[in-house]
Amino acid sequence: MNKLITVQGTAVTGLLKAKTSERYQALDVLRGLTIALMVVVNTPGSWDNIYAPFRHAAWHGFTLTDLVFPSFLFVVGNAMSFSMRKFNAQPDSLFLKKVFKRTALIFLIGLFLNLFPFVIRTDEGQVILKDFTAVRVMGVLQRIALCYFIASLAVRYLKSAGALIFSFVTLLAYWAILYFFGDSQAPYSLTGNAALKFDRWLLPEQNLYKGFGIPFDPEGLLSTLPAVVNVIAGYFAGMFIQKNGSGLGTFSKLNAIGAVLIVAAFVWDLYFPINKPLWTSSYVLHAVGLSLIILGTLLFIIKVAGFVRWAYFFEVFGKNPLFIFALATLLIKILGFVQMNGVSLQGWIYENLFLSWSEGKIASLLFALSYMLVMWLVSFWMDKRKIYIKV
Repeated sequence: MNKLITVQGTAVTGLLKAKTSERYQALDVLRGLTIALMVVVNTPGSWDNIYAPFRHAAWHGFTLTDLVFPSFLFVVGNAMSFSMRKFNAQPDSLFLKKVFKRTALIFLIGLFLNLFPFVIRTDEGQVILKDFTAVRVMGVLQRIALCYFIASLAVRYLKSAGALIFSFVTLLAYWAILYFFGDSQAPYSLTGNAALKFDRWLLPEQNLYKGFGIPFDPEGLLSTLPAVVNVIAGYFAGMFIQKNGSGLGTFSKLNAIGAVLIVAAFVWDLYFPINKPLWTSSYVLHAVGLSLIILGTLLFIIKVAGFVRWAYFFEVFGKNPLFIFALATLLIKILGFVQMNGVSLQGWIYENLFLSWSEGKIASLLFALSYMLVMWLVSFWMDKRKIYIKV
């Protein structure tokens, strides 16, 4: 019996899940590939043993891992190209109501994930309630929510030409803001960038990310502005495929545009470095260019060459993307909190099931791949039972 679990009035998966058909299968595969890779890079067996491609660049630079989040935003834009067609026939009041609800719910889910499991373990082993006033405000889902909100308004009210102009102006303006309002000697450094100053002006330091050694959030508020362009680019890519089909011509054009953007990114990198934590404008162009090339390649493999059987593995991930992302985050936090003989359950599994016969980076990667496969089995089970969670 088919099941459909729906949270009334919202549809986060509607942002990430377009209508499935052979013609648009590449979009579904890209979405699933992004989710799978996101799970892998977020759950190594040991953060001290990670192969270089599965680490973020320390500051300036770009790795495979630095492509994951902007690709996530890109596929949000892909799905928007379908959902906005429905919104076009609706009055502004209904459109704004839906967009505000989706934005608020995604943002709140992100806050929930930041707070979970609501307790911490002290050095003495005592379990105490977290200080909720010190919760990190921003995060992956929070940025997705804000980017979706701004991109939806831009596409709705500025139309295609206006949204394109908005994207160019945003990237240039962000460059100017970081250059003129950052430290005069090092405007793109960790301690001297304007994004840091802006976020600290709006948010208390205890509510910012601490992973860089200082209160600095790589998903901060100011750097969310250029990230909106990743969503808008995904929207244009989705519209382009709908208009032109998924044949050889579309593959060629997407790859050509992607290559041009990558070249432009490397030229811009000479003046405005490619940097994921700052989400620099050159980083946006580079990520969008790669996303277009990957999407074009998937179109060629699936539609032109006709190799489709392998695609189901990634399509399964794309059927419940936000649910799988949230589940993967919640479960790994539980495994990290629950202890066995003073060792976290995650550590016990890693040591006994992976380090017992492997070592170092290989063991760490195998743990991440195994965890991803567990999430795939959940996705597969849900798909076979037609359970699609719309949050």
